[in-house]
Amino acid sequence: MDPLAPSLPVLHDRVNRWYAANARALPWRLPGTSAWAVLVSEVMSHQTPVARVEPVWREWLARWPTPADLAAEAPGEAVRAWGRLGYPRRALRLHQAARAIVERHGGQVPTTEEALRALPGIGAYTAAAVACFAFRQPTVVVDTNVRRVLVRTLLAEAQAAPAMIRSEHDLAVAALPEDRDDAVVWNVAAMELGALVCTARSPRCDVCPVADLCAWNRAGRPAYTGPLRRGQAWEGTDRQARGALLGVLRAATAPVSGADLREVWPADPQRMRCLDSLVADGLVEPLAGDRYRLPA
Repeated sequence: MDPLAPSLPVLHDRVNRWYAANARALPWRLPGTSAWAVLVSEVMSHQTPVARVEPVWREWLARWPTPADLAAEAPGEAVRAWGRLGYPRRALRLHQAARAIVERHGGQVPTTEEALRALPGIGAYTAAAVACFAFRQPTVVVDTNVRRVLVRTLLAEAQAAPAMIRSEHDLAVAALPEDRDDAVVWNVAAMELGALVCTARSPRCDVCPVADLCAWNRAGRPAYTGPLRRGQAWEGTDRQARGALLGVLRAATAPVSGADLREVWPADPQRMRCLDSLVADGLVEPLAGDRYRLPA
């Protein structure tokens, strides 16, 4: 760690106390929230702002309050209900996970990180997050916000690497509080600090509870010199085309004709390429007579 890095117990205490006073009142953080509701929130929140997630999360939990409820539906209904959250394959993964929970675990979300990781579509981050936030296990939960908080406060670096590297994971392990309860709070508190204060573009060091301890701030906030993150284009891309085509299918109550899809995206080669990719991803089912529907 940087010689300017603060004492970890002091850092933990400051950040956890800040969280107790400043945490957003997100519904999946309320006492009594089911592990299934936490799992749904974590999958939905991946690369998606919380403000967009919350209304869809509420609708999902009202319709499918348990894994068995979702598992009993066709996968296309999960895709339909996903709306415009983006990365719609996540809806299919949740549906697959729900079926696996019913088949392997009697409809109960498994409690261990290992068992969670074995569910379809559940990666290391989501498994750790559910184990920690739903079952209060002091595992290491590392998202983009946590990585940024750690490299700034402990290493005096402006940003984390574009993708997590082993040294950042090791840093998170070393930074986890020894006390079980403190560790559980620290995971969500560091995440919240990164989301609200220690942001990527405009960090609010003037209101940060650890500004006087932060190695990056004490070093004069040196500029980032690592590899650049590449922004993702949208207009005219395959991502936009896929979203437009899927939007027509989500809104339809019956199979959609190829002619209907041509109206929303006239560019023939791109439309067909994107339709093929949607079929390959399991998001669209082709039918006889040049018709398409969400997976049944």
